[in-house]
Amino acid sequence: MATTISSVVIDCADPVALAAFYAKLTGAPVNQDDPTFVTLDTTPLPLAFQRVDGYRGPGWPNAGKHVHLDFAVDDPEAARQSLVEWGATVPEHQPGDGSWTVLVDPEGHPFCVMKG
Repeated sequence: MATTISSVVIDCADPVALAAFYAKLTGAPVNQDDPTFVTLDTTPLPLAFQRVDGYRGPGWPNAGKHVHLDFAVDDPEAARQSLVEWGATVPEHQPGDGSWTVLVDPEGHPFCVMKG
């Protein structure tokens, strides 16, 4: 059986707001027909955000996280500064000896930025 991944779906409390945060990061346009499920046109693999009632973020660095996104950027320090302005936080625990920076999005999902 040939299978293709059609999207990555991220559970959250507010799909519209979280999609807007990642749209700023990726520059991808937001597709919004339904406030409970919003997608970004991040070619070749779309990101989607779906509302989960009572959602609580996985936290960092606890063992509750299951998946995270990595983003390659031209200027990691400039990206980190912009992401913090847009609502991300930079946790104290930073593995990788400076090869990447772990951030946490406004709903608690960890993600990384690195020189690309």
